Amino acid sequence: MKRSEINAALREMEQMTKRCGFSLPPFCNFTPQEWQEKGHEWDEVRDNMLGWDITDYGMGDFDRLGFSLITLRNGNLKLDKYPKTYAEKLLYLKEGQYSPMHFHWFKMEDIINRGGGNVLVRVYNSTAQEELDRESPVTVQLDGRTCTVPAGSQLRLTPGESITVTPGLYHDFEVEPGHGPVLLGEVSQCNDDNSDNRFYEKLGRFPAIEEDEPPYRLLCNEYPPAK
Repeated sequence: MKRSEINAALREMEQMTKRCGFSLPPFCNFTPQEWQEKGHEWDEVRDNMLGWDITDYGMGDFDRLGFSLITLRNGNLKLDKYPKTYAEKLLYLKEGQYSPMHFHWFKMEDIINRGGGNVLVRVYNSTAQEELDRESPVTVQLDGRTCTVPAGSQLRLTPGESITVTPGLYHDFEVEPGHGPVLLGEVSQCNDDNSDNRFYEKLGRFPAIEEDEPPYRLLCNEYPPAK
């Protein structure tokens, strides 16, 4: 992705959070220049990759495959000094964007429609061989209601609605056409994107960046060392 595309995507998500009345923590507003001056008091942000994020799954087609996100809080299973057992994210999807089919081995999460349009979440059970179970019905929790649906069903979440995604449950999501972009929340157990994502098709994570203009915000994998 070009840096200009990333900058535009971050600004667009920033405006969406404002429209939805969701205030961001201070570290989301630091400029790249301000990050150069930050000391070890901000190590939790650096070590746990809090802040702005972009994924195009390494495919270079962000408007079709990918989305913008912010990790607001997270623990770290590898570092005892960060004992939080929970995480929270915001995700922003435009119409036409898609998050591909995957499950988590360990993490349980709630995906919440925080505002905007509707999001469609498709669900499958996984087999012992980590394939899609295209036959067995899927039981999920939707805002306290237990619901059993056929394999491969798409569940519509309107603003305020959520789904609980348990370990081993394959899921993908996309915006329902004609209803506008969506701001999603994710509340989960401790998150580790490096070791707890099982994508049905092999994909990458962070985009390769072409530096055609200065960064608006640093991404969570770009912070400089503490001053």
